[in-house]
This record gives sequence, structure tokens and C-alpha cells, in this order.
Amino acid sequence: MQFKKIEARQILDSRKEETVEIAIETEKGKFVSSAPSGKSTGRFEARPYAKSLQEDINFLNKIKDKEWHQIKVNEFNDLIELEGRVFGKIGANSLFALESCILKALAAEQKQELWEYLCRGKPSFPYPVGNSIGGGLHTEIKGKRADFQEFLFTNKAKKFSDRVFINKKAYEIAGKILGSGEINDEGAWKTHLEDEKILDVMNQVREEVEDKIEEKIEIGVDIAASTFYTGKEYFHRNKPMRLNKRQQIDYILKLVREKGIFYLEDPIEEEDFLGFKEITKNAGCLVVGDDLTVTNLTRLKKAAQNKSINAMIVKPNQNGSLLKVKEIMDFCRKNEIKTVISHRSGETMDTTIADLAAAWKADYIKTGVYGKEREAKLNRLVRIEKSR
Repeated sequence: MQFKKIEARQILDSRKEETVEIAIETEKGKFVSSAPSGKSTGRFEARPYAKSLQEDINFLNKIKDKEWHQIKVNEFNDLIELEGRVFGKIGANSLFALESCILKALAAEQKQELWEYLCRGKPSFPYPVGNSIGGGLHTEIKGKRADFQEFLFTNKAKKFSDRVFINKKAYEIAGKILGSGEINDEGAWKTHLEDEKILDVMNQVREEVEDKIEEKIEIGVDIAASTFYTGKEYFHRNKPMRLNKRQQIDYILKLVREKGIFYLEDPIEEEDFLGFKEITKNAGCLVVGDDLTVTNLTRLKKAAQNKSINAMIVKPNQNGSLLKVKEIMDFCRKNEIKTVISHRSGETMDTTIADLAAAWKADYIKTGVYGKEREAKLNRLVRIEKSR
């Protein structure tokens, strides 16, 4: 495939913060991708830009057309040549956007959809995990916020479109019960309630949805424990508690039992592989690594060796290289670790992660429920489902 032109520019994400968009032109047309950005970031994730967003953009735009013509990318694995040319010159956000464009162009050359080009078979439809009530770094109301970062719904209805509908219904009921009418930067409801009371609301919603729709739903929580870990203790502010490691583990396991939590993300801080292991061994639910693993194969292998998790968040722009993201997905499948392909808090209208989820058989896709940037990913999967 020959590149005619590549252009990088700055756009605004859903939080009105700057991010990168890249467009490439080939004989088949123009293909555009953009990268999201995270507000709650793991300490060990790749840098979004080599030095700065503007320097990444400048580097890409200064590469002459004839230099792009020398890069031969005719199939997915040829991305390794591209990565060799730009390594150290651009960050993970820019690399993700660039590779996404190229894959869209390769798919178009084969007269295929992106998911179809990457899959070469039947698509798989993940279970949506919908952020419905916000806390942590994403939310504050009346001077208070829950310590846990996200409160989520998921379900396993047969059709993906039904799963989306059920999560939306749960989200709407939760909003009515909370009554605040305000949403955070991920489209989740704001509340000043403490964590346990929000989990009670989630269970109330679960009962109402199951009564009305007769479809079972599950509740989840992204604790994002590193955000309130002081280095010595877990400092919960709403309700006030100071817990050491042992107390934090016991508290989390108690919540899992008493509140019926199915999905548990980052229950303790991001360096505690053995603490994760104890929770995974005793929780009897999905224990999901995010800040622990940061879409990094080395940290994933350490987590697998220690049996720290049984599920993992996959944020493609957190790594940048789609070759490595595919390797991570394959490793998880071989080691029976569930994959949760995920949005970021600062999102764009780009739907690449939906195609990746369908093509690479992600078990779950984590997005918000409300907001055009969140719904775009879900709607993309609905369209793929309807096209089959």
C-alpha cells in the first residue's frame, strides 16, 4: 500500500482537552483516526506523546511524502516496519491513531470493514460494561464524591443490541433514584453518596430492571485504589476510614460478598501483585487489572505468573502499538484471562476499539452508557451485529 499523504492535527476530546487526530490518503481514499486520553492514568503506562502533543504533530507533518512512500505496509504484521521508523519520535497516542488509520486503509484495499480485515472470520460481540454512576477523580458534587471511581452495570443478554438496551435502562433508573440530574465527564451520574450507599442503589436498580425486563444484570465497581492510597494506607474520605493493606483487602472482600459485586477493578494499589492475588483467590468474581497492568505485556505476564487477576483492561492507546495489543489479547486468551477493551475518560468519536473488540474476540467492552463519544462505540458494534 502506498501512502499519498499523512497529516496530523490537534482536536478536542470529550473533556475539551487537546488530543491528536491523524489522516492518511491512499488510492482508496482518506482514512482518519484519533486517540482518547485518560484522566486516571496508571504510573506505568506508556507516555501519550514523546515530548508533547505538538512535537508529535510536528514530527509527523515534517516527514516528506517520499519518505512515507518508502514505508511498505501491506498487511497487519508490516506495522513493525512503521514502528521501527517512528520509535521514540512519537508517543502511544499518536502511534495508536497512526496505526488505526493505516489498518482502515488496508481494510479498504480489500473491500472489507476494519473488524473483518483483522478477523477474517465471524465477529465476536463482547458484553458491555457501562459506567453509570461516577466517583473518584471523575466526579464531585456538593463538595463530596465517592472514593470509588466508577459504578458499572453489565449483562449477558443474547444479542449485543439487547445488552446495550438493558444497560441503558439500568442507567436511566439509577438516574431517577439518585435525582441529581448531573453527569460527569464520562456521562455517569454524579452523587455525593458514599460508596456503600451507591452499591445499595445499584442493587435496587438491579431488582427493578430484572422485574421489568426479566433479564439478569450484574453490578461492578472500578475502585481505582491507587487514587486514594497514600503509600502507607488507604485513605477513604467518604465515609472516612484509614485502612492498612490487610484491612483494605478484608473490606473489599466483604463488599463483594454483601453487595453481590460481579466485576471488581483495581481493588488495591497498582504495585501490589500479591494483594491482587489474595483478592482474586477469595473474591469469586472478575478481578480486573487496569493500573496494575496498563496494557503492558511485561506487567501482564507478571500478573499471570502471580495469579493476580482473572481479567484485564485493554486500552489500545495506553500502549500505542496495535501489534503489541494483539499479542496481549492472545496471551490473555491462552492464559484464561478475560479481556475488557476500554475507552478513556477523554474520548473522541473514533470507533476503532469497537472493531478491535469484534475482531479480536474481547470478552467485554467498557464504555460509558451515555454521551455521543461513548455511544458511538456501542452503536458501531450494533451495526456490525446487524450486518451479519
